Amino acid sequence: MEPVTHFLTGACIGRAGFNRKTAYATLAALLAAEAADLDIFWTVAGPVEVLKHHRGITHTFWAVPVVAGVVVGTVWLLDLGLKRRRRNVVAKDQPANLQPIQWAWLYLTTCVAALSHLLLDWTNNYGVRPFFPFNPHWYAGSFMFIAEPVMWALLFLAFFMPWVLGLADREIGARKQRFRGRGWAIFALSGMLVLGCWRWAEHAQALVMVSNAPISTEPALRVAAEPYMVNPFRWHAIVETPNLYQTAEVNTHTGTIDSDPSDVMYKPADTAAVEAAKQTGLGKVYLDWGTWAVLRDVGPEPIPGVLPGLEPPNLPPGRAWTTIEFSDLRFDYSFLATGSAIPGTGGHAPLSGWVYIVDGKEDAGEVMNGRVQR
Repeated sequence: MEPVTHFLTGACIGRAGFNRKTAYATLAALLAAEAADLDIFWTVAGPVEVLKHHRGITHTFWAVPVVAGVVVGTVWLLDLGLKRRRRNVVAKDQPANLQPIQWAWLYLTTCVAALSHLLLDWTNNYGVRPFFPFNPHWYAGSFMFIAEPVMWALLFLAFFMPWVLGLADREIGARKQRFRGRGWAIFALSGMLVLGCWRWAEHAQALVMVSNAPISTEPALRVAAEPYMVNPFRWHAIVETPNLYQTAEVNTHTGTIDSDPSDVMYKPADTAAVEAAKQTGLGKVYLDWGTWAVLRDVGPEPIPGVLPGLEPPNLPPGRAWTTIEFSDLRFDYSFLATGSAIPGTGGHAPLSGWVYIVDGKEDAGEVMNGRVQR
């Protein structure tokens, strides 16, 4: 999921009751819930390295206690600084009845929040590797879109309503509550759980519908159903047969499946250049992650979304270059691949990649999402 959902989920975990056990619970949970995404700093090493390491070791069960310990250590340093500051304040100006820190409770809070990150990321179709590096397999629930406005509404409601009720209390002179918002935090987390279970059930129904429907004249080797945001009844289905891929739009509420001949993609030929592209850095990483990866030899075409002139220049006579395109059908939504709305894709599906191959064997450049791997 995107950072907003992670941050607010962590804050709700802290306010759902842990903040009554120890000081700094909400702050620690908020930080721990998003800490796993620090692997985004691999961006400086290039787009291929990001794909290789994102949702890697920081998104594993083994990392949870480590992440929790780092966050607790950060809170300890923060508290140490605040204590030193308070010692320089006149005693009468110091706040009374400060809530004590229960370190065991704080560590438990951060562990729960760190686990929430893995759970939320598993629900979408990008997937996680919770047992990496011992088991590098990607696991994806594929029933929740990576950005879900319904979740945002639940989470923002959990923080907006206590603030509104607090204003009302101040107007009537009611006594201020110390731990306001517990009920709304529990409501938001419960709503997220109900939404997830609902979507999981609809996803299972979509898979059954696609498996039983004669979408293609060829026998299906495997099927998938990818989520849309907001609408739990709408799914983007993919069917693989021995010779082609067929996509369809599924509505589990009406029981309908919409597909036509334009939704058919015949499997591209495996040329020498395609085989060479599989052995490049981008190829190895992409095929490890892309459970519905498709490679196409598109000929000597410049990579879309990249500045002109980056293709292999002025090759000697007798030498030729071609472009190999990597895409993953899980993200081939029509509304995401429309013109230049997605930077670096040139109208292609997000998370697409390209490799220049010279003479059917030589890697002459790798690009992903409009960024060149140096």
